[in-house]
Amino acid sequence: MDQIIMHVDMDAFYASVEIRDHPELKGKPLIIGSLPHERGVVATASYEARKYGVHSAMNIKEAYRLCPAGVYMHPDFDKYRAISNQLHEIWNAYASAAETIALDEAYLDVTSTAETWDRARQFAREIKRRTLEELGLTCSVGLAYSKTAAKTASEEMKPDGYFEIPTPQDFVHLIQDRDVRVLFTVGEKTGDKLHRAGIRTVRDIQQKQREVIRLLGKQGIWLTRLAFGDDDRRVTPYNPQDAKSIGREITFQADVEDRTFLKEVLLLLSMSVERRAERVGLYGESITLKITYADMKSITRSKPIPTTRSAWAMYQEAGRLLDQTPDHPIRLIGVSLSHLSGEENRQLRFEDVYSDLAEEETVQIKNALEALRQHYRLDFAGNQDKIFRSDTLYRTIEYMRRHRNG
Repeated sequence: MDQIIMHVDMDAFYASVEIRDHPELKGKPLIIGSLPHERGVVATASYEARKYGVHSAMNIKEAYRLCPAGVYMHPDFDKYRAISNQLHEIWNAYASAAETIALDEAYLDVTSTAETWDRARQFAREIKRRTLEELGLTCSVGLAYSKTAAKTASEEMKPDGYFEIPTPQDFVHLIQDRDVRVLFTVGEKTGDKLHRAGIRTVRDIQQKQREVIRLLGKQGIWLTRLAFGDDDRRVTPYNPQDAKSIGREITFQADVEDRTFLKEVLLLLSMSVERRAERVGLYGESITLKITYADMKSITRSKPIPTTRSAWAMYQEAGRLLDQTPDHPIRLIGVSLSHLSGEENRQLRFEDVYSDLAEEETVQIKNALEALRQHYRLDFAGNQDKIFRSDTLYRTIEYMRRHRNG
């Protein structure tokens, strides 16, 4: 049996959630992300805001220039994650395999659960109905013979849309005169490279296959296949161990030079990474420090470490890496754990065998947090679970930055 793949994508997810919870925002240009006076980018924008040219990943200053009358809000990721869990529970009930792409997006393999195209079409209607009735949100659904076609279909009638592409011939007929960026993996840079070579549409790729392969190598081979609707990729459920790294970073609202404060931030970021690693049961064998300076130059420094997810171990190594970097004003700092593996595959660390060292790390963390509590008057001990959520962590570190000399 040929594949029957569904792609489900929420409509302006973060913005739609806030409009659902705050009906007074309906019809207004809503921008979720940083505030206009802050550094940062747009996470998502309502369709009213998109009419002004605002889009995700846009610098917030540019968004404000385009839409000064917009409503600007910080995202509430904990709320979005909770709603996402409910969404995926609804969607996954219809699939034999589900591949989560983001909080608001997934591929569903309904080949064996639906068995027929008519039944799959009914599944799509039920998913849209339940998403609206149970969560008060709209989604767009694409039904197709492949993942690429399903993704294209879900975008065809947004928002609150439904579209289907049953065959490769239907896919080619739909997209062959569109810009090459319609194809999966063609981003801005690849698109520009093809454009400079006079390859602007999917039809051009079909007619200039050798040139595309010469320009792009393996990706070019893939794109020539896609241009004819050839995509046999399977829906692959997400496995946390497939992640390349687990990390956390923060962009300061004003550049920071105080190395003592930066190490305090590294402690909190390391603790956040530890909690994320614990949730998915992973350990790492390499620590990476990321820095972006005030002039926007970015550097990374990495070091192999004994297998761990200990916040204290990550913090110590990240601090040593920081000591080896140029002492210039810093805009962004982050720490990540990589070369990941599951608990059952890892080698025991020394402190796993000799628990006294593990207890010592716990004491060190408690002492460090107590020092921060006394300096900043923050109740780290009583609110750690809340503090290490992404949005609260950002606000906590910004509070510390503003009061670090107080």
